[in-house]
Amino acid sequence: MKFKGNLTDYANRLSSWVGKDCCMWKGVGCSKKTGHVVKLDLHNPIPDPIYPNFEMNQLGGQISPSLLDLNHLYYLDLSMNDMQISNSLGSLKSLRYLDLSWSIFNETIPHHLGNLSRLQYLNLSNNYLRGPIRDTLGRLTSLTVLDLSINDFNDSMLYSLCNLSSLVHIDLSITSHRGAIPHCLGNLASLSILRLSANYLQGPIPSEMGNMTQLTELDLSLNVFEGEIPNSMRSLCNLRVLDLSNNTFTGKLSNYLGEFKNLERLSIGSNSFCGPLPSSLGTLSYLRVLGTGDNQLNGSIPISLGQLSKLEYLDLSNNAFVSTVFELHFAKLKSLNELYLHSNSLVLNVTSQWVPPFQLQVIQLSSIKVGPQFPQWLKTQKNVTQLDMSNASISDVIPDWFESIYCGIMYLDLSNNEIKGKVPIFQKCKYRYSAPDKWLLLSSNRFEGPLAPLSSHVYSLDLFNNLLSGPITMSDDNATMRLMFLVLSNNHLTGVIPMSLCKAKSITVIDFSNNQLSGKIPPCLGQLDQLSVLDLTNNSLYGEIPSSLGSLQFLTSLHLRNNKFHGKLPLSLQNLTFLFIIDLGENVFTDNIPPWIGYNLINLKFLNLQSNNFYGDIPRQLCHLQNLQLLNLAQNNITGNIPRCFGNFTGMVALDHGYPTGTEPDYYYEENILDSMKGRELEYTKTLQFLISMDLSNNGIVGEIPEELMDLSGLLNLNLSGNHLKGRIPNNIGNLTQLESLDLSQNKLSGPIPPSLSSLSYLGHLNMSFNNLSGRIPTGNQLRTLDDPSIYIGNDDGLCGAPLNSCLNDKSSDGDHKHVDESEVADKTDFLWFYTGIGPGFLFGFLGVCGTLNFKKSWRYAYFQFIENSYNWISVTIAIKFAKLRRKFNKGKFGR
Repeated sequence: MKFKGNLTDYANRLSSWVGKDCCMWKGVGCSKKTGHVVKLDLHNPIPDPIYPNFEMNQLGGQISPSLLDLNHLYYLDLSMNDMQISNSLGSLKSLRYLDLSWSIFNETIPHHLGNLSRLQYLNLSNNYLRGPIRDTLGRLTSLTVLDLSINDFNDSMLYSLCNLSSLVHIDLSITSHRGAIPHCLGNLASLSILRLSANYLQGPIPSEMGNMTQLTELDLSLNVFEGEIPNSMRSLCNLRVLDLSNNTFTGKLSNYLGEFKNLERLSIGSNSFCGPLPSSLGTLSYLRVLGTGDNQLNGSIPISLGQLSKLEYLDLSNNAFVSTVFELHFAKLKSLNELYLHSNSLVLNVTSQWVPPFQLQVIQLSSIKVGPQFPQWLKTQKNVTQLDMSNASISDVIPDWFESIYCGIMYLDLSNNEIKGKVPIFQKCKYRYSAPDKWLLLSSNRFEGPLAPLSSHVYSLDLFNNLLSGPITMSDDNATMRLMFLVLSNNHLTGVIPMSLCKAKSITVIDFSNNQLSGKIPPCLGQLDQLSVLDLTNNSLYGEIPSSLGSLQFLTSLHLRNNKFHGKLPLSLQNLTFLFIIDLGENVFTDNIPPWIGYNLINLKFLNLQSNNFYGDIPRQLCHLQNLQLLNLAQNNITGNIPRCFGNFTGMVALDHGYPTGTEPDYYYEENILDSMKGRELEYTKTLQFLISMDLSNNGIVGEIPEELMDLSGLLNLNLSGNHLKGRIPNNIGNLTQLESLDLSQNKLSGPIPPSLSSLSYLGHLNMSFNNLSGRIPTGNQLRTLDDPSIYIGNDDGLCGAPLNSCLNDKSSDGDHKHVDESEVADKTDFLWFYTGIGPGFLFGFLGVCGTLNFKKSWRYAYFQFIENSYNWISVTIAIKFAKLRRKFNKGKFGR
């Protein structure tokens, strides 16, 4: 009763603990011979924390020291409660069974447990105990079962465990163990079950593990083990479960796997095994699970696998198998219910009359050749819940029987084929109970005609890139639609956005881009408070943006580009604080750029307002958008200066980009944006997160290029063309080390092109035309490849050097050029020395040559030959000098 008095019991589980005969109390067991209490089982009757009333049924509080009075107690189960365990449990010397799982959270293993020398069963799992494991556990030499799974020891495996020679069962899965498996573990000859999954263990499998000949289950999955499977493993002939999946094992699979006659589960997926699949696997008559996916296995699939009559799960996916799969491969697979053959170079070749021996629930045949006909054998499969035949070379019409037989399907992926006809949306299905939510992925086919009304049980519908036409119609009933993803982009749909879409209260993605929709955005879309993506790009929609869209608090992506929207941006959009992309380009918005974009939309990474009628100065508040990677304000009526605080865009500095927390793009929607780079408009999808660009071109921006822009070292594209910028190009433009495209054309920039431009190793597009630039064009590195003269034209002949005409003072081609003022000094020096030396030089040379030639005949011949060879060079040099002097004279005269 003292024990009961210390506990909290909200569910009144100990209500039977009354009276003096404790042997009658629930959870208490007594010896029939002596009457001593030998068993105390107070585990939570609710078996899992995910179930209702689990916490209600937990006993809590401090365990009373009176428990230690039970000297004959050999069985103690306090699991799945919330008690404070006494350190003196080690005094219960008679204990043989102790279960404290789910009961001593975030503690360490009690050191006193090493005193329980008679203990045979110890379960401390699911406590998130912190490590390391105490050495004292190595003293529990009577232990047969040790379960320490789902804790956080964060240490190497304990060598003292090798002393527990009586162990039959060890579970150390999900314990954050590191390092290698101790070789001495192979000494545990009685061990039957060894589970080490989901840790950070590494290195090869010790060959000593071949000594564990009693092993029936070996689970090393989800670690970092490497190397080949040792030959000593051949001795483990009692294995029923062998799981090596999700490691980095290499080498070929040995034929001796076929000697494990008791094997029921073989999982070796997600490694780097190579070579053929052993045909001996077809002799494993008890095999229920065969998982070899995500390796580098090649060759043909053994026909012997068709003899595995108990096989329920077959995964050969994501390998390099090259063969034809025939009916014989499935001859006796009567128990099979999950089949994964996808992502191989396989051809499924069965007759249209084939009746398979199995009834599948999951069929994964994507990226193998199934077509061109729609497989008729699917008509025999009545229990399918998942069917994936994407990219399967099918160019047929879906048969009439398909929708009626597959009413129970939950996941259907037929994308990336050439399937024609009408869209299967299972509208006529009748269900005895509630209809299952359906994921219908039918993109990139040739479905055509009008889209039938969407039923309320469709959860996800992706019809991207088909030939659909007509209006968008939704379910005509009043049921609350469960639709979450609706992608109808790249079709020929017409009409308006239906008001009935507003019934889909759970929808998160709406993508109607690249259609021919017209009309206005229904204001009721603002009621879809779970919406994260709204993409209406490339339609003929018009009107103003409804202010109700400001209620879409979880919206992360807003695409309205290339429509006919006009007016101002509603102030309510400032509430969309999770937005990371806004694309409003190519519309007719007429407004100042709202300062609240910078104040409120702090997660914004991509902002495109291109080709509208935005006017006025660029608000300095935009500088608060530190995560911004793309800023496109091109082709508007913007005036004023470029804010110097643009140097605060740290998102344009870093090269490692991700998405802000809470703004990650949806799995079923591919983010995209258009941006002009290298003189072309490019669409960015999978590489969008690496796009770093600033485009302010074709506006009325004045002033100079701020030096601070040169701090944005991650920029790939900088376009300031078509403005009224003046002054010099910043000398440190070479700091933009990642720059691939630079356009400063059609401004009023003056002075020289900075030599640091030649250090831009990735520059592939450059335009400096139509400015007032002067001096020598830098050369070297990547600039040598930019040899189109048009990129420098329109600078009033102020530029010289490749690819334009050579500068008149060129004396070498080593790329070591000076600034214009230095060149002028050099030219004046040339002028002085030329005329000072021409007279005496001529006289001395004439007398020396003539005197020598008069006395030496052989020299006379040599001198005449030298003069003949040098005549042309001297003539050209003198002509260049006079031309340069004339140019300098004219330049000084006219002030150019």
